[in-house]
Amino acid sequence: MGSVSLKIGDGTARFKRATLCSSAVNLLMLFSVITTNLFALYAFTSSPKDQQTYHLLHHTQKNISLISEQVSLILREIDSSQKKLAQMEKELLGYESIDLSRSNVAHELKLFLQHHQLPLGKDSRTGITEMVASVGHSCEKSADLLSQYMNYKVSGPCPDDWSLAQKLILRGCEPLPRRRCFAKTLPKVGLNPFPISLWKPVSDKIVTWSGLGCKSFECLNSKKLSRDCVGCFDLVNGFENQRFVKARGKNDFLIDDVLALGSGGIRIGFDIGGGSGTFAARMAERNMTVITNTLNIDAPFSEFIAARGLFPLFLSLDHRFPFYDNVFDLVHAASGLDVGGKPEKFEFVMFDIDRILRPGGLFWLDNFYCSNEEKKRDLTRLIERFGYKKLKWVVGDKVDAAASGKSEVYLSAVLQKPVRV
Repeated sequence: MGSVSLKIGDGTARFKRATLCSSAVNLLMLFSVITTNLFALYAFTSSPKDQQTYHLLHHTQKNISLISEQVSLILREIDSSQKKLAQMEKELLGYESIDLSRSNVAHELKLFLQHHQLPLGKDSRTGITEMVASVGHSCEKSADLLSQYMNYKVSGPCPDDWSLAQKLILRGCEPLPRRRCFAKTLPKVGLNPFPISLWKPVSDKIVTWSGLGCKSFECLNSKKLSRDCVGCFDLVNGFENQRFVKARGKNDFLIDDVLALGSGGIRIGFDIGGGSGTFAARMAERNMTVITNTLNIDAPFSEFIAARGLFPLFLSLDHRFPFYDNVFDLVHAASGLDVGGKPEKFEFVMFDIDRILRPGGLFWLDNFYCSNEEKKRDLTRLIERFGYKKLKWVVGDKVDAAASGKSEVYLSAVLQKPVRV
């Protein structure tokens, strides 16, 4: 009876109803009604020549009436299905996913989620009749927190609640609704010009420390924030300023060696879970642009990366990457790529990486932590499903970066995406 067309990335859903089928059924209905009336008129205005002819006409009229009833039933079913599709459309667009009638729902949230009719009516190209706000479907599960996030004074200062926003994002409430307030600002005094900014220490004073345990970079550098970030905010001492140009083990690939595998075709890249942005800094030194995906988990990663003159993207791995297909020459990811949970969840991330990486582009899996042999096998099988060419592939032990002395297994690989037809 029709087909459903969904486009999840922009937060909208459209249902395209099959008008050809509906028109054919309507014509059939009209034809049957006219034919029935003609036979009825004939039966009442003319006398039958014989009994057989009369019975034939009566039988034909009865069959046509039965067809009319069947067509009417089909039309009712079509109408019922269209209503069900419209209801599904509303639910997918978020019309009824969040109960806005509750007393504790902020007025701004109600206003933002209101759908608005297009001023010129239905759009002939897309079929859309109204605009609907884009908001994550999982926001319904955190409606109280979402309402708290949207409770502010219009045109006034926003509450200092970036940590609340991040909590909502990590709960799947992504994208968050827009707000009509001014975000808290800090004077960015002491920023260095590019490219000096790539390796100059960032001042503690230009960072928002609210919601964080540490209140200085010295404090952060004394902690192991993740497997990929141990002392990663120290751009002068330690190993951060030697990463990608000096190897500490066989799993550490040098950036120039990897770029050489791309045969000069590496220009733009995407770094997933890129810590303090050092990979992007190394690429910037080589006149290549890299976007670093990060969240402020226990540290001000986004502000630090921006202070280095680099591009931070505040986005969780559960969100579909907001890029078009086949646009990046290189995707770099380390252990932060591991989203945990079921293997299918990791597969979704891997397929999205494949989507944004152009044919012939490189996927650099950098020191991916394999907690056990089974996980290493599962990861290997998953990668082989994509048919990538293995340009470099190293599995080896490495001493824990936190200096615990424990040996751990890591996988490093450079893979080239094939051309699929």
